Amino acid sequence: MKIKEIVGIDISKNEFDVRIHTSKEYEVFANQSKGFKRLIKWVFKVSSFAKDEIFFVFEHTGIYSYQLAAFLTEQEIPFAIIPGLEIKRTLGLARGKSDKVDATRIARYAYLRRDEITPYKLASKELQELNGLFTLRKRLVRQKAGYVASLGENKSVKRRKDNLTEFAVMESIIRTMTKKIEKIDQAMKAIIDNASSLKHLYTLITSVKGIGPQTAYILLITTQGFTKFKTSRQYASYAGVAPFPHQSGSSIRGKTKVSHLANKTVKAILSSAAQAAIKWDPELKIYYQRKVAEGKHPALVINIVRNKLLARVWAVVNRGTPFLDLCKYAS
Repeated sequence: MKIKEIVGIDISKNEFDVRIHTSKEYEVFANQSKGFKRLIKWVFKVSSFAKDEIFFVFEHTGIYSYQLAAFLTEQEIPFAIIPGLEIKRTLGLARGKSDKVDATRIARYAYLRRDEITPYKLASKELQELNGLFTLRKRLVRQKAGYVASLGENKSVKRRKDNLTEFAVMESIIRTMTKKIEKIDQAMKAIIDNASSLKHLYTLITSVKGIGPQTAYILLITTQGFTKFKTSRQYASYAGVAPFPHQSGSSIRGKTKVSHLANKTVKAILSSAAQAAIKWDPELKIYYQRKVAEGKHPALVINIVRNKLLARVWAVVNRGTPFLDLCKYAS
């Protein structure tokens, strides 16, 4: 489509501010179904461009932006969701902040890049459900770890017979959370098993040693079923594990390193996957030991293994066949 008009939207919990870039029209709507319908009617009324020349853009604000994304998808109206940090880094010396100003900045940012923007595709219902369960599981695991640590500390300094209620309550909470986490695991596996395309992808990527269920889930979620990133390098950049050079001219010759801009959850899970791969994959275990023996920092080698795992995952997905461990055939 040829984009001639941009509708910039700044979304908050209860309402969203809208700025039409070319006409400079501005309005505020309720962040609910009635507000979405009013938005579309208003935009198409006040804009001088055809419907297929108008493009909607807003920041990713989690559950607050999801309803609008779902509505636009249902109405087959093209839109894009842009990371807030991406917009912020293009503002230069910007002063002041308000919802109206933010909507204007979003509209201007998107208009200047209208030839580069691609329409956003909402994830499938199964992946949305999987994402919700994964997020809930992560929260429960974090809370459980806090109680486990607290219980351990109390046991080291207190006597159980003097603190029976305190110990019993914490142990009960830990058992309950463990059961809830197990229930979520079962639900996530059921989602995979009931969706043939996801089950096929899940089988492929878990054939790579080091890629367990949780790593597979986060890969499926963040890649939208391996449709969002074409190469492992693109995904590695998104995850914050791709090394980039740091140099300029003849005066700056910094070390090649990863960027701090990353999906921290994915990065942490990939680190755990790399550790598992080094333990269970003979080839990667030998590689890790050799590089460390050569004087490479263990963290550097771990990052290389993370990238190797991603390369293997993309290879099996593109090939459509499980990972083949050639190491076991070597004499």
